[in-house]
Amino acid sequence: MTLPLSRPVFDANANGGGLGNLPDWDLRDLYPATDAPEFARDMEWLEKACADFAARYEGKLASLDAAALLECVLTYEQIDVVAGRIMSFAGLRYYQNTMDSDRAKFMADAQDRITTFTTPLVFFSLEFNRLEDDHLSRLTATNADLARYNPVFARMRAMRPHQLSDELEKFLHDNSVVGASAWNKLFDETMAGLMFKVAGEEEELNLEATLNLLTDTDRAKREAAARALAEVFDKHIKLFARVHNTLAKEKEVEDRWRKMPTPQTGRHLSNHVEPEVVEALRNAVVAAYPKLSHRYYRLKAKWMGLERLQIWDRNAPLPIETPKTVDWDSATRMVLDAYGAFDPRMADLAKPFFERGWIDAGVKPGKAPGAFAHPTVTAVHPYVMLNYLGKPRDVMTLAHELGHGVHQVLAAGQGELLSSTPLTLAETASVFGEMLTFRRLLDGAKTKAERKTLLAGKVEDMINTVVRQIAFYDFECKLHAARREGELTPDDINALWMSVQAQSLGDAFDFMDGYETFWAYIPHFVHSPFYVYAYAFGDGLVNALYAAYADGLPEFQEKYFEMLKAGGSKHHKDLLAPFGLDASDPTFWDKGLSMIAGFIDELEAMED
Repeated sequence: MTLPLSRPVFDANANGGGLGNLPDWDLRDLYPATDAPEFARDMEWLEKACADFAARYEGKLASLDAAALLECVLTYEQIDVVAGRIMSFAGLRYYQNTMDSDRAKFMADAQDRITTFTTPLVFFSLEFNRLEDDHLSRLTATNADLARYNPVFARMRAMRPHQLSDELEKFLHDNSVVGASAWNKLFDETMAGLMFKVAGEEEELNLEATLNLLTDTDRAKREAAARALAEVFDKHIKLFARVHNTLAKEKEVEDRWRKMPTPQTGRHLSNHVEPEVVEALRNAVVAAYPKLSHRYYRLKAKWMGLERLQIWDRNAPLPIETPKTVDWDSATRMVLDAYGAFDPRMADLAKPFFERGWIDAGVKPGKAPGAFAHPTVTAVHPYVMLNYLGKPRDVMTLAHELGHGVHQVLAAGQGELLSSTPLTLAETASVFGEMLTFRRLLDGAKTKAERKTLLAGKVEDMINTVVRQIAFYDFECKLHAARREGELTPDDINALWMSVQAQSLGDAFDFMDGYETFWAYIPHFVHSPFYVYAYAFGDGLVNALYAAYADGLPEFQEKYFEMLKAGGSKHHKDLLAPFGLDASDPTFWDKGLSMIAGFIDELEAMED
């Protein structure tokens, strides 16, 4: 199961704690229980359906007429729904408590069985890709229901130059549970089990609670947390280096066999985005470092009365900022009001998440860190996970993940194969929802200090989403390139990390000894290589979209809803055309980056 990941959420140490009644997931919409007859029934159905599918269609796709090929695709889609439902249930239970051995076993056993059941299906994409273009075009031209799946076919056939023999593909499929998947679990379980002794804290803290201290008003606490992180990461650095070495090498081997020209090619293909578009984004952001992060952090150092910032000051609250806690009911109202002000339909789509157990918000022992929205399957609904502490940043995270959820609900009408949105577009609704919430709060600011605090917070979030993620992308590019030359020591990886950190954060920072290991806890590098540029893509795209909305583009809301409903059924060019936008235009990214620069301009203008 692949979970859409979002930027890390800073965590605390207790569920509730003055925040009100934080909701838990109700997973019964997937299955009533692990021993429910429905779960056993679906497992049994899946095993038979996969075997029947292979017996009926393997070696025969080229002989099918349009109606028969449509029936084949619909059957494949239904298998996808049932397998997805099973793994969503197993995976979400696991992420509620990754330290629970029974949950881990339940998920691993489910994954093993589904991998075995679905191995006979590996032939489908391989054989489908051997169909002649003219033959497939004739079939889709005569059957509109089949033609509806053309975007799926195009993405499948993009892999034609890179597919291996049927036998090798089946081997890779079978072997997946002891390859990257196993290393992912080792990483997750190691991270969930790490405990940090922070000077001044009575008890040891988990990763999220320690990261949370990096936003504390007390600078000594922030420093203590940073040093505790560095100490523990260093103790485990050989293990983390082994995980990254192994995964990067495994990817290099598979890429070489598939004749992928670069380590990034597979991600670009899955995102249905051209390499030159990603390169234009990356280059635009790197060129903008001086006028974005470098300029902002010099300003922040001045506000904090410091000659130089230390790494524990990066996410520090501003001295003018009054610490406040936002309880759950208030956060709910803030986000729903912002969504409703944009369009009442947005709020209506979001309300069930709060009312029906679709959100798991509290911080609990063993719970996975961070936040995500998982679409599960189109026959059910998404689930949102948070680690909610009541900080303003957490309200923005709620708005972000709820945007994912609304997007996934709207796209579900496309069906299982067409609803899934490429990562580059998957961040659109989430970042837009965040922007709506931010703008509503900004419009309601009553004092200059409140406005300044909100603007600075948004700039920091945008820098974390754009500058930091592109720096992460550059780090991954360097890591995978270096691994092709041989095994990397922890010091080698540390050096790669520091090369991009210094470049992206700028001359306002000093870097403490130990910060060079902070690559170790970023889950995206392990779970989804090169995922991270999608955040910058989404932020730039949304900034351009929001500018069109603010400028009064006619029927913006209708066009926006149609874009979300499209899911993965359209290319980014077609989705953005109604808004007069084109991500392949090299100047497109400058428009989005100029919004961040404009916020920094306003902050500079506020200086006395």
